[in-house]
Amino acid sequence: MSSANDTLLSVRDLAVSFRSGEGVARAVDGVSFEIYRGETVCIVGESGCGKTVSALSILGLIPSPPGEIVAGEILFHGLDLVGLNEERLRDIRGKKIAMVFQEPITSLNPVFTIGDQIAEAIEIHESLPRDKIHQRCLELLKDVGIASPEERLQDYPHQLSGGQRQRVMIAMALSCMPELLIADEPTTALDVTVQSQILQLLAALQKRLGTSILYITHDLAVVSHIATRIYVMYAGLIVEQAATDTIFKSSKHPYTQGLLASLPSRLKKGQQLPSIPGTVPDPAHRPEGCPFHPRCSFAIDSCRVEFPEMCDYGGGHLSRCPVLFKDVSGEGDRP
Repeated sequence: MSSANDTLLSVRDLAVSFRSGEGVARAVDGVSFEIYRGETVCIVGESGCGKTVSALSILGLIPSPPGEIVAGEILFHGLDLVGLNEERLRDIRGKKIAMVFQEPITSLNPVFTIGDQIAEAIEIHESLPRDKIHQRCLELLKDVGIASPEERLQDYPHQLSGGQRQRVMIAMALSCMPELLIADEPTTALDVTVQSQILQLLAALQKRLGTSILYITHDLAVVSHIATRIYVMYAGLIVEQAATDTIFKSSKHPYTQGLLASLPSRLKKGQQLPSIPGTVPDPAHRPEGCPFHPRCSFAIDSCRVEFPEMCDYGGGHLSRCPVLFKDVSGEGDRP
């Protein structure tokens, strides 16, 4: 278990709201998590759970209006990023914390070459001559496994494949050797083979450079071999957190169990995969009590009215389900 001295980023009780004509939607509601130096942490959950909003909050990229961080702290090396002015945030973005976005085709500028776009962050944050910047761009493309890097630097985004564009995004994010890399669903639009290659690339770069990674995904299987710890997010809340092995072998929240049950495997060949009924609730109309209770087969009357606190299983394993906690602790019966 890492110590407090190893903590790179600490998010504490983060709450983010969005205002609209229909009222206020609390997209993130009291989220806390930590990332230690050199580890890979995953936040997993369905679309609409608040994963990306949490990540964008770290970099101060929540559009305001309509969005606003209404509570909490985001401590990077002990410095609270919430409330920093834009100039100070620009010094951190790209240089100390970088992000790989979900859709490279919309994140890359179609009218600039790949070389110009990789060089931009280096030019902003480091005083290097042009030939040194060019050399680093070449090295970055080699590092992320792009063949003929000299030629690719002259290409435009539309001339590259989806996998190549994603590798370029990773090269851009690593251009100033950040301490923390945030990867937001970086393999969603890629086929399985390329997805595996990108995951292997991130794991290799993390091991070689010592960069911490915050990986955001809706698919637990994606991070099963690269994440140190997993935070499961639902309806703007962390509902379970534990080491990766613990999550896969001994999950204690019905939502996590539902996500795991829906994963395909050789043992389920020919069988219909189970799914979680219903959808993630609208942040503006979250149900009373446990937000998962309308979709939960274990829900009892108290789940509909009482907001669940975290239950501690020890060893950093926390779950927001008192019903299953009572079952394993012998304090009650499983419904």
